[in-house]
Order: sequence, then structure tokens, then C-alpha cells
Amino acid sequence: MFALSLNARKHLANLAVLAFVAVLPVALPSLALAQDKGGGPLKSEASLTVNAGKAETSQFRRYLTINGNVNAWQDVVISPEVGGYRVESVLVDVGDVVTAGQPLVKLSTALLQTDLASKDAALKQNEALTINADLALDRAKALKAKDLLSSADLDRLTSEAMSARSRRDAAKADLDASKVRLQFAIIKAPDAGVITTRSVSVGQLAQVGGEMLRLLRQGRVEWRGEIPETSMPSLKVGQTVMITSVDGAEHTGKIRVLSPTVNPSTHNGMIYVDIPGDSALRPGMFARGRIEFTQSEALLIPLASIVSSDGYNYVFVIQPDRKVRRQLIKTGVLQGNNIEVLDGIKAGANIVTTGAGFLKDGDTVNVVETH
Repeated sequence: MFALSLNARKHLANLAVLAFVAVLPVALPSLALAQDKGGGPLKSEASLTVNAGKAETSQFRRYLTINGNVNAWQDVVISPEVGGYRVESVLVDVGDVVTAGQPLVKLSTALLQTDLASKDAALKQNEALTINADLALDRAKALKAKDLLSSADLDRLTSEAMSARSRRDAAKADLDASKVRLQFAIIKAPDAGVITTRSVSVGQLAQVGGEMLRLLRQGRVEWRGEIPETSMPSLKVGQTVMITSVDGAEHTGKIRVLSPTVNPSTHNGMIYVDIPGDSALRPGMFARGRIEFTQSEALLIPLASIVSSDGYNYVFVIQPDRKVRRQLIKTGVLQGNNIEVLDGIKAGANIVTTGAGFLKDGDTVNVVETH
């Protein structure tokens, strides 16, 4: 073996001391984990700091929320009652507010006025013939009284007088019909409302029954939706409905009609809700309706306290020793940030409200705040 010098031996001794000092901090924590100051095993530390709260009962409002659409209360189709006449002028456009009886469209009246004059002349002619027939009958009756006229001649003159009066009455009816047709040359609003569509143009020939305009009667709109048959008995006419449009705006309506029948395919019934005329809702819009139908006591917990796993809902109940127990619960209806608990825990249970998603059954927690 080689002999080491004094300096070499000193250098090796220094390296051994440094190695021991480097290992010492690693070994000491291991010992601390095994023993506490009294020499016994160290107690386990809390795995997570959480907030807690108690499950409490409070007034719970149950709502029925359904989807639907805004519709016109009554969509009136305006069309002419006489045809074959040129449209002379259109007096309104889409969006115009009109009153009952207001002129909307005018047809050319030249042919109608000519027909009216012809029927008037025919009436006057038949009135003259009727006068002559009546006078002839009066003379015949005077002669018959003196036995200067046969019964057959009297009967003939009586029949001619009756025929003349009938022709006069028919001519008068024709004249009245011509007057009505002339009035129909001006198409008027059947009621107050708003013009929603226009399909008529100046110069076209009007067709009987052909659509010219559509009128939103009285400017009224309503919301319609389908409700389950099981919920229909809980609703009544006049009940308040909150209508929420796609922009988030809310409008208060009242149930006007509940459908007297149920669709056998869907088992749903229709609900018709009146909406105030000053609302921003328009026919064709999608909207959601929310109807409150019961109010009762219910056990509520924060929605954030629920942990879902495999299709089931759980909460973590805090035990007196600060350990948590995972508890299966049955939930009901959501209301705001709270949810109804139907089964699983009782009122007063101390549950984890924040941080439950990071826990497992049996964990020890440190509660920093209780609601």
C-alpha cells in the first residue's frame, strides 16, 4: 500500500465532514415525520382549506319554463271585394298605424260610375212603366165597377201592374248593388292596427279575395307556447307570465287562454299570453316563458357544493373531527344559485360549499369560513 502524506489525510477528513453535513437536512425531516415532540406519531395535516355552510329550509318558488314564439293576436288579410279594376293609389305602407275605416287602397271608379249611371236610368224607366201600369189598372177597376170590362181584361191589367212593380224593384236593387260596388272601390281598414305586409302596387288589376295588405289588429301581440298536460291544472287565466326575449329583456304578460284540448301526439297543450302593446316584441320572435305555479318550504344548498360523478350528485358533509363524508343526494329544481334537495341530507347539515371538487371521502379539511 502507498503511504499517504499528512496533507492528504487532512483533505480526506474535510471531505467526510462536508458529506455528513449535506445529508443531515434530508434525514432530519424524515425523523420529524415519524415523531412529534412527545416522541409519538405525528398527526395528519388537513389536505385542503374549504368554506362551509349549513343546508337550510326557505321559501321555494317553483317555476315552469317553456319555449315559444311571439305571434300576432289577429293577423287580418285585407283584400278587395270587387275585381277587374285597376289600382289607382295605395295610401299606406308597411309599419303605418291605421284607424278603423281609414282608406288604404283606391281602385279606378270610371267603369263603376258608368255602371251606376246606367242602373239609375234603368230604374227611372221602370218607375215610369210602373206608373203607367198602375194608372191602367185603376181605369180598368172603374170600368169593371160599371160592368164595362170583362174579368179577363181586369186580370191581365192587374198582372201587368204587378210585373211592372217587380221590374222597378229589381232595377232599384241593381242600382243599390252598383252603389255598393262603387263604395268597395275604396278598401278601408276593418279595425285599428299596424300594416305588417304589402303586396299591392299601383296599376295592377285587383282580384276578388286577392291579398293586398296584412294588418296586425289593434297592434296586439301574444306569446304562445306548449305546456305539459301535467302542468295545465296548475295554471289559470289571468296568471302572470314572465316573457324573456333573446336579448335578455323581460316582459310581463297575462294568460289569456288555456287550450281546451291536448295534442295526443305530444301530450302538450297550448297557452296564449297577452303582451302589452308597448313592448319591443314582434311577431315571429323566439321567447322563453316562465310561470310560477307553486310556493312552498324546501331544503336549499348552493349549486357550487354539488359534485357529480357517474350521473349521481354528491355533497361532502363535514364531521366533528373535520373529516368529510361523501353523501349521495337527490336534487330538485334549480333556483338562482341554489338548488333544491329532495333526499340525502337534512336541514342543518354542515357541508362544504367551496372546494368540494378537490375532495375525496375521508379527507380532513380546514374550514376558514362558514356561511
